[in-house]
Amino acid sequence: MDKIKFIKLLIPVFLFLFAWCVPTEFYGIDTLTVVQQRVIALFILAAFLWILEPIPNWTTSLLVIVIALGTVSNKGIGYFCNPEFGKLVPYSRIMSAMADPVVMLFLGGFVLAIMAEKYGLDVTIARALLKLFGKDPNYVLLGFLIMISVFSMFMSNTATAAMMLALLTPVLSKLPSDDKGRIGLALSIPVAANLGGIGTPIGTPPNATALGQLDLAGVKITFGEWCTHMIPFVFIMILLAWFLLRWMFPFKTKELVLEIPKSEQKKDWRLYTVWATFFGTIALWATEKWTGINSNIVAWVPLSIFTATGLFGQDEIKNINWKVLWLVAGGFCLGYLMQDTGLASVLIKAIPFGEMSVVAVLIIAGLVCYVLSNFISNSATAALLIPILIVVAGGMADPSATNNAEFLSLGGTSAMIIFIATCASIAMLFPISTPPNAIASSTGLVETRDMTKVGLIIGVVGFVFGYYWLTKIFPF
Repeated sequence: MDKIKFIKLLIPVFLFLFAWCVPTEFYGIDTLTVVQQRVIALFILAAFLWILEPIPNWTTSLLVIVIALGTVSNKGIGYFCNPEFGKLVPYSRIMSAMADPVVMLFLGGFVLAIMAEKYGLDVTIARALLKLFGKDPNYVLLGFLIMISVFSMFMSNTATAAMMLALLTPVLSKLPSDDKGRIGLALSIPVAANLGGIGTPIGTPPNATALGQLDLAGVKITFGEWCTHMIPFVFIMILLAWFLLRWMFPFKTKELVLEIPKSEQKKDWRLYTVWATFFGTIALWATEKWTGINSNIVAWVPLSIFTATGLFGQDEIKNINWKVLWLVAGGFCLGYLMQDTGLASVLIKAIPFGEMSVVAVLIIAGLVCYVLSNFISNSATAALLIPILIVVAGGMADPSATNNAEFLSLGGTSAMIIFIATCASIAMLFPISTPPNAIASSTGLVETRDMTKVGLIIGVVGFVFGYYWLTKIFPF
């Protein structure tokens, strides 16, 4: 381990030990227990490990879960897990974070994406969609923006961006080197991938974290309800991005012919099974309100069908992005700890959330999430902030809170938490901000300053529009 990485590791460990070892009186909360103090220390450890990244962010989640099992569970290390230190969390509850229903929902999304890529559904759908946009470069750009955003609603943003780069490369090579439209096309990858993920609960990890924490707080949002509210937001933002990219990077070329190769997948029962399962699963997710089948249960349908038919085996299992699932699980674990140890209720009583300006809380929390997400993983940012903000929302949702009426008029807990998840997804200032940004940067066509200009404008517009969309225009 080099010196810089060692220092980055030392800082979180030192702050964790300090927060753990100081007397409970240090926090100025009369009813704070030792167990609750340890949870605060775990939050501090996770925050600084996620921000500084001396170790991969998904390993931070696993570390938090292991420490929690050993020190605040009812089956942990004897000395630490004494009931006299405060309310302990059942060990099975902590371990269940790894198989939270929303984690399983995300797993189902990964399985669908893997099979879609393996059997050429992605290329087939891409060909069909892009045919609609003709040969005008401006409409081809719109076609890519829409197509990438649609794929990102159901596939990993990174996988979508990588696939679209492969489709875009021959198109970019046909454009003259002095045609600014090349830059706009290259930037369509991260812009649409980042925005598209907002549209569905499985589109991006911050959405999964938001959905899981809302469920923990007793706020139920179905897959279809999320899509009904957020897909229109995505497409309005995509249209704004289209106008922005056309204005900043106008095309010189008047005609652009796309040549996307046909999928070479043989049309047999395997392909038809994948098609039927893919669209059948999406249909069940979208109609949860009418069928009554929980979307988390539906997520097991593709996995069971594909494994039973032998289409999904050992090789495909290796392609599941387990790191993302474990990272999201760490966020759920922190939420469980805050709720089950009683720390959430203690903080609600100790800190006057019910008297704060709701607008100020929303804007400040959104800005913190946006800024952090530009520099660290948006998944890690959401996993850190959303469990804390659920507590804040709980304080303002209390009927006795002086700001309760204002909070409810602005959409309440669901608006606040989903706004924060949206702020994580619109952060795209730099190549390091998201994997799609890095992929676009790898083309060599996009300078960081161009990415930052576009990212800043979309971030500001997305922040303001997202706030009004979720609190005034179309609240849940």
